[in-house]
Amino acid sequence: MKAEFEKLAAAGKIEGRHVPALAQLAEAGCCTHRSWGFGRIKTVDTVFARFTIDFPGKPGHPMDLAFAAESLKPVPKDHILARKATDLDAVRHLAAHHLDLIKIVLNSFGGKATTDQIQQVLVPDVITEDWKKWWETTKREMKKDGHFIVPIKKTDPVVYQVQETSLQDRLLADFRKAKGLKARVVVVSEIIKVIADLKDQAAAATEVINSLNPDIVSYQRTQPGVALEAIFARDELREAAGLQTGTMEISVASVWAQEGIKFGPLIESIPAAKHHRALESFKAANPDRWVEVFRTALNFTSAKLVKEIASVLVGNGKLDLLKETLAKHINQHSASTELLLWFGRERNEDFVDILGPEVFRAMMTAMERDQFNEKRSNRLRDFILEDQALIAELTATADIEVVKDLTRALKLSPVFDDMDKRSLLARLVKAHPAVQSLVSGEQTKQDAGLLVSWESLERRRKEYEELVQKKIPANSKEIAIARSYGDLRENHEYKAAKEMQKILMRQKEDLEAALTRARGQDFANARTDVVGAGTVVVATDLTTSQTETFTILGAWDSDPDRGIISYLTPIAMALVNRKVGDEVEFELHGGKRRHRIEKIEAWKTEVPAAQPA
Repeated sequence: MKAEFEKLAAAGKIEGRHVPALAQLAEAGCCTHRSWGFGRIKTVDTVFARFTIDFPGKPGHPMDLAFAAESLKPVPKDHILARKATDLDAVRHLAAHHLDLIKIVLNSFGGKATTDQIQQVLVPDVITEDWKKWWETTKREMKKDGHFIVPIKKTDPVVYQVQETSLQDRLLADFRKAKGLKARVVVVSEIIKVIADLKDQAAAATEVINSLNPDIVSYQRTQPGVALEAIFARDELREAAGLQTGTMEISVASVWAQEGIKFGPLIESIPAAKHHRALESFKAANPDRWVEVFRTALNFTSAKLVKEIASVLVGNGKLDLLKETLAKHINQHSASTELLLWFGRERNEDFVDILGPEVFRAMMTAMERDQFNEKRSNRLRDFILEDQALIAELTATADIEVVKDLTRALKLSPVFDDMDKRSLLARLVKAHPAVQSLVSGEQTKQDAGLLVSWESLERRRKEYEELVQKKIPANSKEIAIARSYGDLRENHEYKAAKEMQKILMRQKEDLEAALTRARGQDFANARTDVVGAGTVVVATDLTTSQTETFTILGAWDSDPDRGIISYLTPIAMALVNRKVGDEVEFELHGGKRRHRIEKIEAWKTEVPAAQPA
């Protein structure tokens, strides 16, 4: 094509200086534009002096040759982008040969590219599914191959080098170049992962261990957390290489035995993945006092570390001590936001006797105490807002008066803004409809009071107390016991106990709503000019001419055998506000009945000496 372009230049259709660039573009067949990205040159029109190029979203785009020479860059045929454009199926086939494909990608970018660059060029066109799995396999193969340098940091580029370097030589070189003990520990972790592929495991491990030991000595007092990490890495490497334990080395116990060591801050200073091992090492070094140290640390460490501490305590049969510590901090409102954050996330039947409204109170207290420590208070607050079931679960077994107190406290809490507060109050109302009027400040028609006798009110209260104080706690224990039997999918005792829990919770909600609406009455000295609650009505059945007596009392006082009916029954509602001589009609036993009122008397004419509280 160069000759054709030279003819165009001679004819004055293009400038002579554009000929080399246009010849390279035509030879490559592919190009890139600063704004439009990768393009494939489809045709070269020497008559009208233009290219036709397929760009993403701009297929068949015509471009003047002079403009093309100025704005386009040729893409070689062996470039990954060109290969994808000309034969995508062949490139996809190469994906099974991980290193061949990666070599092409890296050479396309000058011998090196970051993980993000590699992913961007391969996904989704070449690697159509499960990129993560493909990339992990590829990295393992690259680490074993001497031509690739795989960085520890994800942001550093993967490098292809023509000169082969053994995996052992490369890792030892990285170890020697690492600045500081912490950086060296990172390289040691990589060595441990691939130690089976090293040509001389013992020699490599010996060199690394001999270099680590002097650093551990110098770090153990100034940065004990880093020293602890290094000891873990050293001992793990020695075990992997099959070497004998060295003499005169700093041990884990030596680090923990130093004066002035602060347990919580030291463990917090090492990566979370090493927390469990660090805790176990402290436990082994301090068999007499580890339990008390762990219990104390629960209230002064992060939620992640609390989780690990709790795991070690429970794993060593200290669940009761853990619960005792939690209960103390919750009841005294001294629990930290991090401890409560862990407890909220991990709540389960093991802690059923602690989970309750007091936990939410403790959460609000902790957030109010930490409201100027944004990091801590925000984490717990965000969790409370995100966990839709939290408030309902914590107040499920609470007495309605306790729920009311909690509602008032939430309304006054300064740690939630108005929008979030309304959301939380709505969850309380959904779980406990009886607090609706407390939240809205007004009573709905549905919440209108129920007139009840003091005796029936006392019966309902006792029924509620038995439900809350005996039946629900007993059911919670049944759930915990059944849960300990194992696989919940086939655990019929667990399923039955959970179903009973739903029934008991519904009963509790119904009783709470009823007790909230109840208004105790003695029904003494009721008016007798019209029928009302607290009156005895004598009426004649106009069909049979028989006389019947109806005693109209409270909502929960029905006793048909004694002629006592609730003022909410259809018969009472037909009689209420009617006078002597009035005829009324109502349904009874499926049929229409018509009665005439003959007499109205007061059920009680004297006020009792004392009324139930």
